[in-house]
Amino acid sequence: MSKSILIDATICTACRGCQIACKQWHNLPAEKTTNVGSFQNPQDLSFNTYKLVRMNEEIVNNRLEWLFFPDQCRHCIDAPCLEIAFDETAIYRDPATGAILYTMGSKNLDADEIISSCPYNIPKKAKDGTLAKCDMCNDRVHNGLKPACVTACPTGAMKFGEREEILAIAEKRLGIVKQKFPKAMLLDPYEVNVIYLVGHDPKLYSDYAVASANKGGLSRSVALRKMMGPFARMIRV
Repeated sequence: MSKSILIDATICTACRGCQIACKQWHNLPAEKTTNVGSFQNPQDLSFNTYKLVRMNEEIVNNRLEWLFFPDQCRHCIDAPCLEIAFDETAIYRDPATGAILYTMGSKNLDADEIISSCPYNIPKKAKDGTLAKCDMCNDRVHNGLKPACVTACPTGAMKFGEREEILAIAEKRLGIVKQKFPKAMLLDPYEVNVIYLVGHDPKLYSDYAVASANKGGLSRSVALRKMMGPFARMIRV
């Protein structure tokens, strides 16, 4: 059974504890940034930044609101990047956790093709073409620990556990949140293992918050796998 993370954006305070914890655990270097008038720093995910708290000031119901979105890989159940890789030594799924993992062998793939396949715009490449992204702290999970970002979150905005357990928690939390935010929703909950709960229109949080708005979403991959079964991996989608 795979693991899942619930990220409740309605109680995220943008402390960036998750972002820093990710950097620290993976020993990722800092990035030189430029002041562009936003607290969001850096401006996007990169080969050296697996987790990024996106910060947007938006007018919602005639009020100025800060909307925070701790962005990361969704570890898709039917992952497009995995479907087109054709090399399980470069990109593979851990059967014990469901995490989609990239290795150094990814530098032998068509990096731009892998990147463009992701409806969430997550994978990033180094100068030599090696790809990187969140690995769900797979090493920690195999040692009985939670992902570093989940452990560091001071508000409880992140929950981690078995997928069915997290889905149940997400549905229950959605019912509570809807009392304050009637338009609240879970983002692609049955297609990903990192499930977001937002209180407003997903587009206000990120251009790539939901798969359905980008590159046809995950529907092509899901539909093809259902039709072709074990032969689906032989066809690019």
